[in-house]
Amino acid sequence: MEVKLWNDKREREMYDNFSELFAIIKATEKLEKAYVRDIISPAEYETECNKLIAHFKTLSSTLKDVLPSIERFHDTYNMDCHAALNRLAKSGIPATVEHRTASAMSSTSSASAVAECVQNFITAMDSLKLNMVAVDQVHPLLSDMSASLNKLSLLPPDFEGKNKMREWIARLSKMEASDELTEQQARQLNFDLESSYNSFVAALSTAGT
Repeated sequence: MEVKLWNDKREREMYDNFSELFAIIKATEKLEKAYVRDIISPAEYETECNKLIAHFKTLSSTLKDVLPSIERFHDTYNMDCHAALNRLAKSGIPATVEHRTASAMSSTSSASAVAECVQNFITAMDSLKLNMVAVDQVHPLLSDMSASLNKLSLLPPDFEGKNKMREWIARLSKMEASDELTEQQARQLNFDLESSYNSFVAALSTAGT
């Protein structure tokens, strides 16, 4: 006899989100251990950790009504991922950002500003995947993205991501708050975000960040 974990679409979505949260916590735990053991470089660690933290924040916001405590989730499933719990729920930033001294930071950009940009990119792309396409949902995300990109002096004034965010913000400003992006517009925005993120990462590599 087949046993179903859910009774309706909402419950199925909740369990799917629980599964993703479980995977994020496990992945973060492995990443923390790999960093401590020098299996990966600080740069690789920071990039991946920022992605996981951003995914975690987006998912936590989605689950806030059904999962008030990430600690309880961790204990319920006997995860034994205390390093991940500290990184995701308490610290909220990579260990490299916590421990980096002023002399080790770029003269043109701070690690925290880079981390902010990464998190804004991931949050915006995750929100589109969650079908958050109303103007009053998308506009603040892109405004935050534009502001964080403008903080980084290592990026050229004509950086692709800056231009695309300005174009989208101008387009959304002409719409009503309750309007929603069409499927085609949402797909194009997601493409522009991914393209801009790849250019952002390439710019950081060129700058030696």
